[in-house]
Amino acid sequence: MAHFAGTRQLMRRVTLAIAFTALVGVCATGSIVVASSSKPPVTFSDSGPEPQLSRILVEIEKNHLDTALQRTETLLQQYPNFRLAHLIKGDLLLARSMPLSTFGNARNAPEEKLTDLREEVVARLKAYRSRQATADYVPRYLMQMQPGQEHAIVVDTQKSRLYLYQNDNGRPRFVADYYITHGKLGADKTREGDKKTPVGVYHVTSSLPLNKLGDFYGSGAFPINYPNEWDKRQGRNGHGIWLHGTPSDTFSRPPKASDGCVVLANTDLDALAKNLQIGLTPVIISNSVEWLSFDDWQKERSTLNKKIEEWRNDWESRDVGRYLKHYSKKFQSKDQDLEQFAQQKQKVNAGKEWIKVKLSNVSMFRNPGKEELVIVTFEQDYQSNNLNNQMKKRQYWVSEDGTWKIIFEGAS
Repeated sequence: MAHFAGTRQLMRRVTLAIAFTALVGVCATGSIVVASSSKPPVTFSDSGPEPQLSRILVEIEKNHLDTALQRTETLLQQYPNFRLAHLIKGDLLLARSMPLSTFGNARNAPEEKLTDLREEVVARLKAYRSRQATADYVPRYLMQMQPGQEHAIVVDTQKSRLYLYQNDNGRPRFVADYYITHGKLGADKTREGDKKTPVGVYHVTSSLPLNKLGDFYGSGAFPINYPNEWDKRQGRNGHGIWLHGTPSDTFSRPPKASDGCVVLANTDLDALAKNLQIGLTPVIISNSVEWLSFDDWQKERSTLNKKIEEWRNDWESRDVGRYLKHYSKKFQSKDQDLEQFAQQKQKVNAGKEWIKVKLSNVSMFRNPGKEELVIVTFEQDYQSNNLNNQMKKRQYWVSEDGTWKIIFEGAS
């Protein structure tokens, strides 16, 4: 009988290990979208609770359930409101007395809540185990940060992950990554109330004070400029897309749980907030991040920089035909189409004896949406024989007929 009881206890433990492995077994082979030919090796960082979760899973897979329970209790000391860790602890305790067939065996718990927690553990561990090598690869969208932009944010909605990069003398350098929640119905927002997170290139516009926020938004909120000029041109609408935290009684929310905002744990938002610059920090939201080697990144960056320099030189030449070759057939600026814009340039240049144009603080961010689009922002110093002015300008460059063309231009 003693032998039978011991065997039964072992089977309970093995069953729990199988249940956890079946849930997150895909994590070890999670794929990464890499825009160049080879995949990078896996690297790790200690952002958030994923390292502890991974170690707990390893102990469960080895049937070291007592050790796993100790690690889980340590994790809960650090994150007392972490519901996912509470669920794991409950499973580990239940496994001592009954066989478990799935992850999340809390009695009388709503199935919807359990499903949310299962999705969260998969998202967290899949992102952790398929971590992009940060030393040799960079998100394709960070083509060029201007000197004043200290950091950039890239969000991957499929992986429920936010990546923070530092501007290291023009080269993006990985700092940290965090689990995030996004729209209930996914990404690629098009209209008000569709419960989706927008995809595109944005920036932080303000920091909302805590005394103007309810507890639902946690330790802070940072609105972004959705819809931007390109969104409006595509007929996308809506408002109120923020980076924000979680209620005080909640450590984290399921991967798809917001009305379109990007939501972080309060501890993560507080760490991120220290690196945000109002009006400057880019927030690039993608369905699935594409990664480039630094060689390929430099090649893409140099190609567009060359086109921008050609545009500047052709403007100085006062040859309107050469200048207009840089503009898309679908160009629009304010209320002008390409024909109206060309007529204005012909009229203006008729009175010019010379033109000098200087560009500085150039930034270039590739749009992660379906369009081959890059948002270019710079400070422009224009001088001529009869007019001098300075302005901050934003251009949208599209790939058209195999080359980059300007499709939108206006003050930033």
